[in-house]
Amino acid sequence: MRLHTKEQAKEGEKETKAPEERPVAKWEPTVEGYLRFLVDSKLVYDTLEGIISQSTFPTYAEFKNTGLERAEKLDTDLKWFKEQGYEIPEPTATGKKYSQYLKDLADKDPPSFICHFYNIYFAHSAGGRMIGRKPRKIILKLSTNFFQVAERILDNRELEFYKWDGDLSELLQNVREKLNKVAEEWTREEKNHCLEETEKSFKYSGEILRLILS
Repeated sequence: MRLHTKEQAKEGEKETKAPEERPVAKWEPTVEGYLRFLVDSKLVYDTLEGIISQSTFPTYAEFKNTGLERAEKLDTDLKWFKEQGYEIPEPTATGKKYSQYLKDLADKDPPSFICHFYNIYFAHSAGGRMIGRKPRKIILKLSTNFFQVAERILDNRELEFYKWDGDLSELLQNVREKLNKVAEEWTREEKNHCLEETEKSFKYSGEILRLILS
């Protein structure tokens, strides 16, 4: 909680400085920025899910087909935006940097990689739904005319990125149990190392989230 601001969570300890650290309701995002966020998010999920699915490492094998996977859902959403006439941007340097960092961790530092895996999926399942439940109300605040046009284009659509097949609480609990099982095999030093990586996870994820405001 010390990495959250008091505006984000009542137990938060961090001082609010950047726009993305304010509650989502106070954001003033753009459609272009939201698309950058989705594209970079897809790159990160492609990376995570590719590492998990292709690895023969027992630790990672535990997390295949958890039901939390997002890359395919994001692909569907981006195709929908393209069908509406939006130009889908290339991944930014921010997303590419995080993707490469995850690849490096996966090869040499499994506890740190698992930290990012946990934070990315669990943060999205919680805070991400606040962004995505009614994306048109969050994306489209810039002006009355713009709101009316974009509202018609999105047609009240709820993005697939914010939908799960099955009961989300059960999916999360199943992954928690797998995480605990894997962590049982770690030394105290490895567990501490995993926890220490949380700040970097927040940093990288925050940089991608900030794209919504670009």
